[in-house]
Amino acid sequence: MARVGLLGGTFNPPHLGHLVCAQEAFDQLALDRVLLVPARVPPHKRVEADPGVEHRVAMCTAAVAGDARLAVSRADADRAGPSYSVDTLRALHAHARGNELTFIVGGDMAQSLPTWREPEAVLGLAELGVAEREGVGRADISERLSGLAGAAERVRFFSMPRIDISSSLIRTRAAAGRPLRYLVPDSVAEYIAQHGLYERHLSWGGT
Repeated sequence: MARVGLLGGTFNPPHLGHLVCAQEAFDQLALDRVLLVPARVPPHKRVEADPGVEHRVAMCTAAVAGDARLAVSRADADRAGPSYSVDTLRALHAHARGNELTFIVGGDMAQSLPTWREPEAVLGLAELGVAEREGVGRADISERLSGLAGAAERVRFFSMPRIDISSSLIRTRAAAGRPLRYLVPDSVAEYIAQHGLYERHLSWGGT
Protein backbone atom coordinates (compact mmCIF):
# COMPACT_ATOMS: atom_id res chain seq x y z
CA MET A 1 0.00 0.00 0.00
CA ALA A 2 1.43 3.37 -1.06
CA ARG A 3 0.88 6.72 0.62
CA VAL A 4 0.22 9.11 -2.27
CA GLY A 5 -0.04 12.88 -2.01
CA LEU A 6 -2.11 14.85 -4.51
CA LEU A 7 -1.31 18.48 -5.28
CA GLY A 8 -3.99 19.93 -7.53
CA GLY A 9 -4.01 23.24 -9.37
CA THR A 10 -4.04 24.89 -12.75
CA PHE A 11 -0.22 24.98 -12.89
CA ASN A 12 -0.29 27.82 -15.39
CA PRO A 13 2.69 27.46 -15.27
CA PRO A 14 4.12 25.27 -12.49
CA HIS A 15 6.81 27.10 -10.50
CA LEU A 16 9.26 26.46 -7.69
CA GLY A 17 6.66 27.23 -5.03
CA HIS A 18 4.59 24.29 -6.22
CA LEU A 19 7.60 21.99 -6.14
CA VAL A 20 8.72 23.10 -2.66
CA CYS A 21 5.18 22.46 -1.39
CA ALA A 22 5.22 18.97 -2.93
CA GLN A 23 8.65 18.26 -1.46
CA GLU A 24 7.74 19.41 2.05
CA ALA A 25 4.54 17.36 2.02
CA PHE A 26 6.48 14.32 0.82
CA ASP A 27 9.06 14.72 3.57
CA GLN A 28 6.97 15.80 6.55
CA LEU A 29 3.90 13.63 5.92
CA ALA A 30 5.98 10.52 5.13
CA LEU A 31 4.49 10.04 1.66
CA ASP A 32 5.77 7.59 -0.94
CA ARG A 33 5.05 9.88 -3.88
CA VAL A 34 3.37 13.19 -4.67
CA LEU A 35 1.36 13.62 -7.86
CA LEU A 36 0.75 17.00 -9.48
CA VAL A 37 -2.84 16.98 -10.75
CA PRO A 38 -3.44 19.72 -13.36
CA ALA A 39 -7.11 20.74 -13.56
CA ARG A 40 -8.78 20.75 -16.95
CA VAL A 41 -11.52 23.16 -15.86
CA PRO A 42 -11.20 24.59 -12.33
CA PRO A 43 -14.70 24.84 -10.81
CA HIS A 44 -14.38 28.25 -9.16
CA LYS A 45 -12.20 30.38 -11.39
CA ARG A 46 -11.31 31.01 -15.01
CA VAL A 47 -7.83 29.99 -16.12
CA GLU A 48 -6.18 33.25 -17.21
CA ALA A 49 -4.21 33.21 -20.47
CA ASP A 50 -4.70 29.44 -20.64
CA PRO A 51 -2.41 27.78 -23.21
CA GLY A 52 -4.54 24.62 -22.89
CA VAL A 53 -4.50 21.69 -20.52
CA GLU A 54 -2.06 19.69 -22.67
CA HIS A 55 0.57 22.43 -22.39
CA ARG A 56 0.00 22.63 -18.64
CA VAL A 57 0.33 18.85 -18.26
CA ALA A 58 3.51 18.92 -20.37
CA MET A 59 5.01 21.68 -18.21
CA CYS A 60 4.23 19.72 -15.05
CA THR A 61 5.85 16.64 -16.58
CA ALA A 62 8.94 18.68 -17.44
CA ALA A 63 9.00 20.19 -13.94
CA VAL A 64 9.13 16.83 -12.14
CA ALA A 65 11.35 14.97 -14.61
CA GLY A 66 14.23 13.25 -12.88
CA ASP A 67 12.69 13.41 -9.39
CA ALA A 68 11.46 9.94 -8.38
CA ARG A 69 9.43 11.46 -5.54
CA LEU A 70 7.15 13.37 -7.91
CA ALA A 71 4.96 12.51 -10.89
CA VAL A 72 1.96 13.86 -12.83
CA SER A 73 -1.61 12.53 -12.85
CA ARG A 74 -4.03 13.09 -15.73
CA ALA A 75 -7.05 12.30 -13.52
CA ASP A 76 -8.51 15.78 -14.10
CA ALA A 77 -6.97 16.53 -17.49
CA ASP A 78 -8.72 13.57 -19.13
CA ARG A 79 -12.16 14.21 -17.61
CA ALA A 80 -14.66 16.62 -19.12
CA GLY A 81 -16.29 19.28 -16.99
CA PRO A 82 -15.21 21.09 -13.82
CA SER A 83 -12.52 19.43 -11.70
CA TYR A 84 -14.21 19.02 -8.32
CA SER A 85 -11.89 17.52 -5.71
CA VAL A 86 -14.36 14.85 -4.62
CA ASP A 87 -14.68 13.59 -8.21
CA THR A 88 -10.90 13.51 -8.62
CA LEU A 89 -10.50 11.50 -5.42
CA ARG A 90 -13.19 9.03 -6.43
CA ALA A 91 -11.55 8.51 -9.80
CA LEU A 92 -8.13 7.93 -8.22
CA HIS A 93 -9.59 5.51 -5.68
CA ALA A 94 -11.21 3.53 -8.46
CA HIS A 95 -7.91 3.41 -10.36
CA ALA A 96 -5.72 2.36 -7.42
CA ARG A 97 -7.82 1.10 -4.53
CA GLY A 98 -4.88 0.09 -2.34
CA ASN A 99 -3.38 3.57 -2.03
CA GLU A 100 -3.82 5.89 0.93
CA LEU A 101 -4.43 9.38 -0.45
CA THR A 102 -3.45 12.74 1.03
CA PHE A 103 -4.95 15.83 -0.60
CA ILE A 104 -2.44 18.69 -0.27
CA VAL A 105 -3.76 22.24 0.13
CA GLY A 106 -2.70 25.62 1.47
CA GLY A 107 -4.15 26.99 4.68
CA ASP A 108 -6.52 29.34 2.85
CA MET A 109 -7.93 26.46 0.81
CA ALA A 110 -8.27 24.31 3.92
CA GLN A 111 -10.35 27.00 5.60
CA SER A 112 -12.75 26.95 2.64
CA LEU A 113 -13.27 23.15 2.81
CA PRO A 114 -16.80 23.42 4.32
CA THR A 115 -17.90 25.21 1.11
CA TRP A 116 -16.53 22.51 -1.23
CA ARG A 117 -18.73 19.94 -2.94
CA GLU A 118 -19.27 17.06 -0.47
CA PRO A 119 -16.55 18.11 2.00
CA GLU A 120 -17.12 15.16 4.34
CA ALA A 121 -16.81 12.78 1.39
CA VAL A 122 -13.46 14.44 0.59
CA LEU A 123 -12.26 13.66 4.12
CA GLY A 124 -13.55 10.12 3.80
CA LEU A 125 -11.57 9.56 0.61
CA ALA A 126 -8.31 11.24 1.66
CA GLU A 127 -6.47 12.85 4.50
CA LEU A 128 -6.04 16.59 4.14
CA GLY A 129 -2.40 17.71 4.15
CA VAL A 130 -2.39 21.40 5.04
CA ALA A 131 0.62 23.64 4.37
CA GLU A 132 1.01 26.04 7.28
CA ARG A 133 1.91 29.55 6.20
CA GLU A 134 1.95 32.95 7.84
CA GLY A 135 -1.47 34.50 8.34
CA VAL A 136 -3.51 31.30 8.57
CA GLY A 137 -2.97 29.50 11.87
CA ARG A 138 -3.45 25.82 12.69
CA ALA A 139 -5.94 26.62 15.47
CA ASP A 140 -8.08 28.77 13.13
CA ILE A 141 -8.18 26.02 10.50
CA SER A 142 -9.01 23.32 13.05
CA GLU A 143 -11.85 25.44 14.45
CA ARG A 144 -13.20 26.17 10.98
CA LEU A 145 -13.29 22.46 10.10
CA SER A 146 -14.50 21.21 13.48
CA GLY A 147 -18.07 20.78 12.25
CA LEU A 148 -17.08 18.26 9.58
CA ALA A 149 -17.16 14.57 10.39
CA GLY A 150 -13.66 13.13 10.37
CA ALA A 151 -11.84 16.47 10.44
CA ALA A 152 -10.14 15.83 13.77
CA GLU A 153 -8.61 12.57 12.56
CA ARG A 154 -8.09 13.33 8.87
CA VAL A 155 -6.31 16.71 8.84
CA ARG A 156 -2.50 16.79 9.08
CA PHE A 157 -0.28 19.87 8.98
CA PHE A 158 3.17 20.49 7.54
CA SER A 159 5.31 23.61 7.49
CA MET A 160 5.96 25.47 4.27
CA PRO A 161 8.56 28.22 3.79
CA ARG A 162 7.20 31.48 2.45
CA ILE A 163 7.93 31.72 -1.28
CA ASP A 164 6.43 34.75 -3.00
CA ILE A 165 6.20 33.32 -6.50
CA SER A 166 2.91 33.09 -8.38
CA SER A 167 1.92 31.76 -11.77
CA SER A 168 0.57 35.20 -12.68
CA LEU A 169 4.03 36.68 -12.00
CA ILE A 170 5.60 34.10 -14.30
CA ARG A 171 3.09 34.81 -17.08
CA THR A 172 3.67 38.56 -16.82
CA ARG A 173 7.45 38.16 -16.92
CA ALA A 174 7.21 35.79 -19.89
CA ALA A 175 5.01 38.27 -21.75
CA ALA A 176 7.53 41.04 -21.11
CA GLY A 177 10.48 38.88 -22.20
CA ARG A 178 12.02 38.93 -18.72
CA PRO A 179 14.09 35.98 -17.39
CA LEU A 180 12.28 33.12 -15.65
CA ARG A 181 15.34 31.29 -14.35
CA TYR A 182 15.30 30.55 -10.60
CA LEU A 183 11.51 31.07 -10.56
CA VAL A 184 10.58 27.95 -12.51
CA PRO A 185 12.62 24.82 -13.32
CA ASP A 186 14.90 25.36 -16.32
CA SER A 187 12.90 22.74 -18.21
CA VAL A 188 9.71 24.75 -17.76
CA ALA A 189 11.39 28.01 -18.82
CA GLU A 190 12.66 26.23 -21.93
CA TYR A 191 9.20 24.82 -22.69
CA ILE A 192 7.60 28.27 -22.37
CA ALA A 193 10.18 29.78 -24.72
CA GLN A 194 10.03 26.93 -27.21
CA HIS A 195 6.24 27.12 -27.55
CA GLY A 196 5.92 30.90 -27.22
CA LEU A 197 3.53 30.61 -24.29
CA TYR A 198 2.10 33.72 -22.64
CA GLU A 199 3.45 36.08 -25.32
CA ARG A 200 0.02 37.68 -25.66
CA HIS A 201 -0.67 37.65 -21.94
CA LEU A 202 -0.42 41.42 -21.43
CA SER A 203 -2.78 42.23 -24.28
CA TRP A 204 -5.26 39.65 -22.94
CA GLY A 205 -5.29 41.42 -19.60
CA GLY A 206 -4.76 38.23 -17.57
CA THR A 207 -3.76 38.36 -13.92
